[in-house]
Amino acid sequence: MSRLDSFIRRLEAQRACLNNAAQLIASVPGNVLEFGLGNGRTYDHLREQLRGRDIYVFERKVAAHPDCIPPDDRLFVGDFLDSLPKAIAQLGQNTALANMDIGTGDEAASQQLARAMLPSVLQLLKPGGVLISDQPVESADLETLALPAGIKPGRYFLHRRR
Repeated sequence: MSRLDSFIRRLEAQRACLNNAAQLIASVPGNVLEFGLGNGRTYDHLREQLRGRDIYVFERKVAAHPDCIPPDDRLFVGDFLDSLPKAIAQLGQNTALANMDIGTGDEAASQQLARAMLPSVLQLLKPGGVLISDQPVESADLETLALPAGIKPGRYFLHRRR
């Protein structure tokens, strides 16, 4: 499979997981967390799918399309591990959906970052909340959910907070 085809499949899988998660949290009040703003496409999609929800974004250095940059009061800039304690203090456990799109191309480093972030993300994610991750994560506090139809296992990971 070409890298272009792989990229397209990844984006289709990501959109399917985001749309599925939006349905899963329809009756779960709370904010949304986006880890990894990138150029802002996913943030923009979340804004459209989850109108009326506060969406907080974590990004090391903002370089998104100008229309896809969140307001300053909903943006945590810097290293994720440094930003998470600030978010916990500010937001508490009021997150209905967390999207961890943190892969860098270095599989080992990305998985290590996901493992390091998970305890803090779980402090933010309320019971019944949903976690989407592009990296495998494991915790007794998480229930694994089925991926939407057509998504290859291991492409994304979907969990509900117990």
